[in-house]
Amino acid sequence: MRIDVITAFPRILQDPLDESILKQAKKRVDLQINLIDLRDFATDKHRTIDDTPYGGGPGMILKPEPLFRALEQVFEETGDREASRVIYPTPQGKLFHQALAEELAQHPHLVFICGHYKAVDQRVIDAWVTDEISVGDFVLSGGEIPTLLMIDSIVRLIPGAIGDIESAKTDSFQDGLLDCPYYTRPEEFRGLKVPEVLLSGNHQKIAEWRMQQRLERTRQRRPDLYRKYVETKQQQKES
Repeated sequence: MRIDVITAFPRILQDPLDESILKQAKKRVDLQINLIDLRDFATDKHRTIDDTPYGGGPGMILKPEPLFRALEQVFEETGDREASRVIYPTPQGKLFHQALAEELAQHPHLVFICGHYKAVDQRVIDAWVTDEISVGDFVLSGGEIPTLLMIDSIVRLIPGAIGDIESAKTDSFQDGLLDCPYYTRPEEFRGLKVPEVLLSGNHQKIAEWRMQQRLERTRQRRPDLYRKYVETKQQQKES
């Protein structure tokens, strides 16, 4: 997989992309992550990438020319725009979720356009963007952190990217439920004990306990997910 990130602030992303699972994934699988400095595609001596909005109003807008040039260079290198997804993180987009991460993990090429300041010129979105995606109902200073969030979520789903694929398969949301509590040694710490069932060695009882914990946790914390899970199970029984 190739991931290109177009940003005016590549240093925000550089260190996180070189740590932990993302660092290991680049060694384990065919994964290339490129940080593209948007200012390199400005043509004036001040490396200008933004301007005031037509019609007035506060904030600055990322100009179309540098973004078009950056995107054109990316696709000159890859030669296959049809197989690519161009993603613009924005509060106006569809909500990012696990199923979307799984879908994007199947694509050989992803391009992220990191907005900053007020917005990106709409012509860039109209001409290039395939997916406008939101990571939640809140506003951040730019698209770099949402992009990093999505890359981390997507990359760990690539076969071979993490050492224990079973760990990824049992994460929250993989089957519509939140995950269960986990414990490690020691068995007792400052009067706090590990549930007896986890020490029993009875794998069936452990599996049942974990499922019950997942169901209850989802019901309490995410009733929307719980209702959807119950409805899906009911439909499966009826079909």
